[in-house]
Amino acid sequence: MSSTLQTAVVNFAPQPHSVALREVAVPEIGPEDVLLEVAAVGVCGSDLHQWTAEHSWPVNYPVILGHEFAGTVAKVGERVSGWRPGERAVSETAAVIDADSPLTRQGLYNLDPGRKGFGYGVNGAMTRFVRVPSRILHRLPEQLSFEKAGLTEPCCVAYNAVVLNGNVKPGDRIVVLGPGPIGILCAAMARLQGATVAIVGLERDRVRLEVARQYGCEPVVEGLEAWAREGDGLGVDGVVDAAGISPTLKTAMEIVRPNGWISKVGWGKAPCNFSLDPLVQKNVTLKGSFSHNWPIWERVIRLLATGTLDVSKVIGGVWPLSEWHTAFEEMHSGKIVKAVLKPDPA
Repeated sequence: MSSTLQTAVVNFAPQPHSVALREVAVPEIGPEDVLLEVAAVGVCGSDLHQWTAEHSWPVNYPVILGHEFAGTVAKVGERVSGWRPGERAVSETAAVIDADSPLTRQGLYNLDPGRKGFGYGVNGAMTRFVRVPSRILHRLPEQLSFEKAGLTEPCCVAYNAVVLNGNVKPGDRIVVLGPGPIGILCAAMARLQGATVAIVGLERDRVRLEVARQYGCEPVVEGLEAWAREGDGLGVDGVVDAAGISPTLKTAMEIVRPNGWISKVGWGKAPCNFSLDPLVQKNVTLKGSFSHNWPIWERVIRLLATGTLDVSKVIGGVWPLSEWHTAFEEMHSGKIVKAVLKPDPA
């Protein structure tokens, strides 16, 4: 590293569009950290929400955005074992956790109340070098490109929402509400589980819905009720709410069959303003799904490395970090599903 400064995409205030390229210091690492040279970082919907100030979670301003990233180890802390400079790696998002938390001791550190993630709690990876605790690094198989590896994190979110919290079984009929990146990956994951899947969006979501079709899903803009009632008329086996707004949860309760399930992975700050009685009447399981942990990452990396889950379908383009605004706009407009950023040449 020839300089102590680097360029980063910084969210510097809570007002809308308070994001800019800024010069920041290359981070110092602790004894159990590595300094990772970022090769690719995915743009998440949460990055866009912080950019437009439509998020519903606390942010430590100013903060470097970016929590979906892969790269090469540049430096290791004195107490780090098993990692050497030059090795390829992909990182989880739980940058800060309480090692003594009962949840952490169960392996559920993603649910530790003190958890802080990259891009909102601590500085993220929309820059060249990022400080990462070695405990959340995973080895990156040579056949998996950095660009695809940068999407491991949202795939892990989808895995947790569909496979672990959604209980999809082969032959199930599943509806995914919301064709954003997480919704499409949830739909793709449900297809891998052997389900028949409909993904629901609006007319303006046609581009994204067509990407979902490439995974074998049925895009639905109109006629959801009819699709949900096919067969015995009781509704679908499960619903993944990847939109997060209040009306989608209400829709989920209406179309799910008795004794079915709803996995809610989408965030939303608006109040519900409707009754939850259908959950009781139909004996429906409603479960939130948040983040991911080590075993999920290992399984998803295997899915990506073997090509079982092909994320190239959702990558709409790769931009240099200096063109972050273009990448954000392309994604925010719905023209593409997922944007990937790469640090500009040194």
